[in-house]
This record gives sequence, C-alpha cells and structure tokens, in this order.
Amino acid sequence: MTIRVVLTDDEAAVRTGFALILDHYAQDIEVVGSAVDGAEAVAMARELRPDVVLMDVRMPRMDGISATRRICDLTKVLMLTNFAHDEYVFGALRAGCHGFLLKDVEPERLVESVRSVHRGEGVLAPVVATKLIRTFSARSISVGWEADALTPREQQVLAYLGRGMSNTQIAARMRVAHTTAKTHVARILSKLNLRSRVQAAIVAQELGLTDTVS
Repeated sequence: MTIRVVLTDDEAAVRTGFALILDHYAQDIEVVGSAVDGAEAVAMARELRPDVVLMDVRMPRMDGISATRRICDLTKVLMLTNFAHDEYVFGALRAGCHGFLLKDVEPERLVESVRSVHRGEGVLAPVVATKLIRTFSARSISVGWEADALTPREQQVLAYLGRGMSNTQIAARMRVAHTTAKTHVARILSKLNLRSRVQAAIVAQELGLTDTVS
C-alpha cells in the first residue's frame, strides 16, 4: 500500500528536502502535493485526500494549527516545526494532529513517523513528550482508575504505552497479533476515559506501571 503525502511549508527548500528524504528512504510513500501555506494545504487535502499531511506551524495567510483544525477529519496530520513552544505543541494537539516532530529529525525517523501516523499511532519528539508529561502531571489528571478497572493484560499494554511503544512494538513484545494489540489500546482508552495514547502514557507514568514490564 502506498502512503500518499502532502508537504506543507512556506520555504521551498524545506519542502524539497523532505520530498527527497521520502523518495530516497521509502518506496511505500508518495508525495502527491506541495503546499506553501495552510490555506493551500486545506485545499489539497479536500481535493487529493492524502493519507498524511506534513504540516509546518508558522506560515503566512493560514498557520498550520488553523489548517489542521480544518482537515483533521479528512486526513492525518504530522506537524514538523523548528519550534517546540508550548503554545504550538498544545495548540497542534488540541487541533487534532497525530504527531509533532522537530525539523531536525533524522531521515529514518521521519519516514517511520509517517508510517506510524498513517497507522493511527501517535508520534512525538522527545522534547515534546517531556513537555506533555510535566504539564499533565502538574495538573494531576483524574482518570477514575481503580485496581480492577483493567485486566492484567490491559495493564501490561498500558505500561508499554507509558514507554512510548507503538502497536507494532507492543504486539511483538507480547507475541500477539497487531490487531489484538490495537484492540487492547482501544479498550484502555475507553475504560479510562482518555482521548489519546499520549494521555494513556502519562497515566502509566503516574501509576508507576512502566517499571512493571521489561
């Protein structure tokens, strides 16, 4: 299956660079569009229906966060920016993006992140993950978790989420099918009334579950 991607950045050199990386490192990823700002990205998302949009944050006419808010129901958005300011990180996640990376990301990491986002998995740069953990921990999220809320198997999956593992990695570690791991994750989010894998990872950290798995 080919993953169809639209690149969005107001700098032509950046768009060209990302296109070259995806072309060189990934035969399963095809760049189908190149947008110079958020407005063009929205138009291309509606016309081309790409699988993933790589989106810059700061752009003229329409910024990446505003554009993401308009297309998150049509496609998956992976934010790529030079800045990890709180307002950008939290604004992008609230807008519905599936990942947030810095532009200095290694080529292999970028390619794998596009694939992960396409699978519906969250992707965060380490500095962004740290920001989220500190912020949500400070707010002391209440999830209504009780000892018997999750099965032992689900607690194990939650612990792996706390370590930042993808569904594929969880499936391999637990020696189960990818669909089984995906089902466990969905049940955990439902039972704990969480919106995302990021929140689940924070809960796992708060509960000390990450130390219970190897």
